[in-house]
Amino acid sequence: MQPLSDRMMAEIESKNMARESPILVRIFKEESELEIWKEDKSGRFALLNTYPICRWSGDLGPKFKQGDRQAPEGFYTITPGLMNPNSNYYLAINTGFPNAYDRANGRTGAFLMIHGDCSSAGCYAMTDEQIAEIYSLARESFFGGQKSFQIQAYPFRMTPLNMARHRNSPHMAFWKMLKQGYDHFEVTRHEPKVDVCEKRYVFDAEASAKFSPADQCPAYKVPEEIAAAVREKQRRDDIQTAELINRGTPAAPVKMGVDGGMNATFLTAVKTHGGPGATIRTAAGTIPPHVNPPAERETGGASMGANVFNLASAESRLVPAPNSTVQVASAAPTSSGGMGGFFSKLFGSKSEDQGAPASQASETPPSKRKGAAAAKVGQSGAGEPRPRLEQSGEAKAATTAKASASKDETHGEPERNTASTTGPLNGAAPTVPSGGFDGRFGAWN
Repeated sequence: MQPLSDRMMAEIESKNMARESPILVRIFKEESELEIWKEDKSGRFALLNTYPICRWSGDLGPKFKQGDRQAPEGFYTITPGLMNPNSNYYLAINTGFPNAYDRANGRTGAFLMIHGDCSSAGCYAMTDEQIAEIYSLARESFFGGQKSFQIQAYPFRMTPLNMARHRNSPHMAFWKMLKQGYDHFEVTRHEPKVDVCEKRYVFDAEASAKFSPADQCPAYKVPEEIAAAVREKQRRDDIQTAELINRGTPAAPVKMGVDGGMNATFLTAVKTHGGPGATIRTAAGTIPPHVNPPAERETGGASMGANVFNLASAESRLVPAPNSTVQVASAAPTSSGGMGGFFSKLFGSKSEDQGAPASQASETPPSKRKGAAAAKVGQSGAGEPRPRLEQSGEAKAATTAKASASKDETHGEPERNTASTTGPLNGAAPTVPSGGFDGRFGAWN
């Protein structure tokens, strides 16, 4: 229940938005950035803030199976039940992986989160300060009536330059499909309607019959004004991509099994302090001492994305460029009473005695649980010793894990919450009392 800071409220007002207006999230792996878009009073989404991602794991490309350490790519719908205030990693938003597309294509995994703690084995990890602000923005949109918000997770900004650079990737067909949804948002500034049929995504489709993820697509059409704008954008992008290739734009090396990324803001801070082992405070939040940065990449690889290849399309220039220095939310904690107690009841109890089934091993590495009401956000639990992560590509199991955790895969531990096994995603939705979100707004889930 941490309130939005005065700085964030001023930013919202300056961009002609309301505190409770809908949000949309875009994630870019190569640039290691997370964007929060918010609907302004014209009814279109505009960029509110860009957050540097502290840590993500895996490589560019989708997640295929449990244990591959890949952070997911695709389109995900976040309902109130996927907001986890009881996370081991300060606060967490469950992406809902696997979605309908993932399931239709046989992809497996669970508990793929956006969370704090700056450590990842398949998640998008922010600093505690960042996730507190992101969580608060999502909370306010739900209180304002938004039934769900969309997360769009991409390998990189889908610009002609990046498409040219990654032309040799085995994931290119998948990325071109994601780019269709990216382009729909770019030209409309509205959240694209996402359906799945024939094991592929379909965007802003109008059909009289229902879509079935694995079955043949029903007859459908896309509104002509949207279809025409998307076709024109794709035509321009294809021409620019071809020109870049013809001019000798080098192809990015295809790498498998690498250890993800960290935004240059945080990577520089870790290097400046001599590497892992110290608590590092930056303008974008606190890096805990247990965080290990990714291995160095070759010149021209993904590590250059944030500095060299962070180019927006022509449509993206409709909105202000993100600030280079990200400010963070207020570190003031809230009391267990008042609105804090009210919101806790909405999302579930704080008890730790219910865990996720061992068969649904988390992608998130073990770390000491941090209660949001027990420590200031800015402190990030930095004074507590934490295990080192990503050793030989996998995290060690926590020495204090319960006996049942021995059944879990060695790369992670289930994200603890008061999970209901009957929620929209097993282990994702906290148990709530009858007066909570699910009871009052059952249709939202």
